Amino acid sequence: MVKQPVTVNGVVRWRDMGEAHSVQPDKEEHKMVVLRHEIGDVLRDVRQRQGRTLREVSHSARVSLGYLSEVERGQKEASSELLSSICTALEVPLSLMLREVSDRIALAEGVVIPDTVPLDLTNEFAMDVDGRNGKPLASV
Repeated sequence: MVKQPVTVNGVVRWRDMGEAHSVQPDKEEHKMVVLRHEIGDVLRDVRQRQGRTLREVSHSARVSLGYLSEVERGQKEASSELLSSICTALEVPLSLMLREVSDRIALAEGVVIPDTVPLDLTNEFAMDVDGRNGKPLASV
């Protein structure tokens, strides 16, 4: 297997690109995307970029540490209320977290979705919403 870096909104992931010398099949196959896995990955990435522990975020979100851990590992399907509480604890708008999840799913499905929001406007919006000096979600 050959792995190549893939960047989505400033987050670098390593993606399996198949064997270097293998013949490509006629029909491109995509992995099945599990929404709870993608949500968990995004929440964990945001928390780790902030340098925060599961304990800190679980306390702020009023969610048990074990349950938050299971959500981050994609083992539990979180309700919208729980996701909102976790995003509030992380000081990240739910809409931006879901946008990141959407971008990752589109990448996994091989779908190209043009970004129609200019980067300048996105940075300005991020500054107004989360008060982090215009840093987009990927750099929070």
